[in-house]
Amino acid sequence: MQLISLRVTSSSRDTWEATLNTTTLHPRRTPPRGIRLRGLFVLALLAALLGPTPSAAGTAPPRHDVVTWATSAFRLGSGVPDRAYRLVVHTSVGGDRMRVRLSNAFGDRPLTFDSVYAGLQQEGAALVPGSNRRVTFDGRTSVTIPPGGLVLGDPLPGRVRARTNLVVSLHSPDAGGPATGHRLAMQTSYLTQGDHTADESAVPWTRTVTSWFYLDAVTVRTPARTGAVVALGDSITDGWESTTDLNRRWPDHLSRRLQHSLATTVRGVANAGISANKVLADTASPSALNRLDRDVLSHPGVRTVLLFEGVNDLKAHTGVTAQDLIDGYRQLTDRVHAAGHCVVAATIAPFKGWSEWDPEGEAVRQEVNAFIRSGGPFDAVADFDRAVRSPDDPESVRPEYDNGDHLHFTDEGMRAMADEVRLKDLECAGGPRR
Repeated sequence: MQLISLRVTSSSRDTWEATLNTTTLHPRRTPPRGIRLRGLFVLALLAALLGPTPSAAGTAPPRHDVVTWATSAFRLGSGVPDRAYRLVVHTSVGGDRMRVRLSNAFGDRPLTFDSVYAGLQQEGAALVPGSNRRVTFDGRTSVTIPPGGLVLGDPLPGRVRARTNLVVSLHSPDAGGPATGHRLAMQTSYLTQGDHTADESAVPWTRTVTSWFYLDAVTVRTPARTGAVVALGDSITDGWESTTDLNRRWPDHLSRRLQHSLATTVRGVANAGISANKVLADTASPSALNRLDRDVLSHPGVRTVLLFEGVNDLKAHTGVTAQDLIDGYRQLTDRVHAAGHCVVAATIAPFKGWSEWDPEGEAVRQEVNAFIRSGGPFDAVADFDRAVRSPDDPESVRPEYDNGDHLHFTDEGMRAMADEVRLKDLECAGGPRR
């Protein structure tokens, strides 16, 4: 008889490879039935998790693009001509054929980038020697983005590791009018005048900035079984009050958990949080409903959307009712389902002690959370309220998780929310619930 043995190896923290070997065994050496059954169970489990393996002829398994980092763009001051930016971002899933996406979403005129590079951070603005590579666009070193547009760079050779600091340097000779970016980066980046994008040293990069400009996504090529989750939210998801430069937003903690999980093949995490964002109404940024297509559904490899938003709607004293917010959730969920993705909804966290808190808003929060916990139209629920509320006063944040303003969270509070997510709920293997 033949025994099929499966060897699982790991070439990086997030990549699993399976190799099948056949060995001819003498009948007298046939393993006991219990061992054979356990072996078949292991094979079935690993096959379900890993997907198709290479054929005997050596055919490579299918691969696709997956978002490894993203942010949500909105208007960020005015563009400055002949300025260069060195932007530090943190990947989630590893892969090859990396591509960067640039945005002129809020521009009122065409925007040209004549030099774009991508490398690995060594320290501060300094890059790992030899890692800085020029990004091209349809083979050209320069690209012009129309107002409201996005552009995707050509794939770069080589592999980007999971959970590493990537540095994208870009220069525009003609930036002006409204700049597109992300204010609350919780990450130190760098800028200078003139084109120093090819320079791997830190010398020209004398100024620091805690916002990202024009860059809104990075993708990598992975095995087709690998997916991503997008965290759609407000300043809590954005990471406000987490430690700068240490990647301790709750989506970052979630990414750490995902890299070694056997419960799901989701490895990519995209952060679509914006400070002060609302589900229903536009403010300084478009509402979740109005930015869903660009900030969430446009990313490749997305399997699930984790929706954690609503506190800004109900605390703003605009007359928003629980039913208004529930209707907004239903609209978002219907659109995500129509795109073929699943939705995990998180309950709204407590905020008693924040200046806008009042009993009326708290009543709305409780009613909305009851709806979320019931399952509603969602595919799964993450009870963030339960994870962070005080046992002594459930309308308030647990003291050790409270950053002091009674709305935002310490690094430990961020971790508690990420730990509340059941990783298997992100898999969405059978498609969204209809």
